[in-house]
Amino acid sequence: MTGFRRGTRLGIDVGKARVGVSRCDPDGMLAVPVETVPRTEASLDRIAELVAEWMPLEIVVGLPVNMRGDETASTQDAREFAAGIAARTGVPVRLVDERLSTVSAHAALRSSGRSQKNSRSIVDQVAAVVLLQHAVDTEKSTGRPAGALIEPDEEPARDV
Repeated sequence: MTGFRRGTRLGIDVGKARVGVSRCDPDGMLAVPVETVPRTEASLDRIAELVAEWMPLEIVVGLPVNMRGDETASTQDAREFAAGIAARTGVPVRLVDERLSTVSAHAALRSSGRSQKNSRSIVDQVAAVVLLQHAVDTEKSTGRPAGALIEPDEEPARDV
């Protein structure tokens, strides 16, 4: 575990309708689902409550890019949401490439016998778990945190 910073982390999978939230233990052994937050005006308030409850070292937010690594319409939305979290909580936020996290989440749920329809309420949490576990594993193997740190002076968008 060379270079791994000990501490709980939250994983956030930002979607247009729902926000999946996961967390890991302080040693980064296992990421687990926390909840699915409806994407409304109150989403950031609920995320801030979860941050106050779990007191994470940092928050990992999935950055949706296409398979070539190019930004998509959802990329800016995730950046703005992440900046809103950082501004609201004061906790460091890292943007981490989330390619295939939702695909992996659907595959995991299918292999556990759940239909896509029956999985809708938890797929965002599972995607957040996949994202967070990847970020933690990356830091453990490289000694460097995954993703890009959001600078504290970045202005969050008003319509998050």
